[in-house]
Amino acid sequence: MADVLDDGTLSFLPVRLNNQPVVMGGLTADEMWTTVFLSGGVGFALGIPVAILTQVWALIIGGALIGGVFGLTVASRILRRLKRGRPDTWFYRQVQLAIARYAPAWSNAGLITRSGAWTCHRTE
Repeated sequence: MADVLDDGTLSFLPVRLNNQPVVMGGLTADEMWTTVFLSGGVGFALGIPVAILTQVWALIIGGALIGGVFGLTVASRILRRLKRGRPDTWFYRQVQLAIARYAPAWSNAGLITRSGAWTCHRTE
């Protein structure tokens, strides 16, 4: 019982208790559902013209299902490689930075996106 102090508190700080668990393919639950819904939406949108051309209306839902499965498979491999060896919040900060740079009207993060040399001057 060397990990418990005299007052009953722990002498170490558990760091992984508040992290989201990995659910599937290296993705957390939020990442998985976001990927499924985005890729399913793309599959749904691509299934509409195919359904119009073939007059088989079930292809709209089939396109959404195939898009979701394919997107989840591809995104889990890509995101697993990107996140390997980095902190848990790295991916979310990269998304935040991309939104702040390329769509600043959508961003309320208040990130500093200035590039260039920083100088520090002494004042008297």
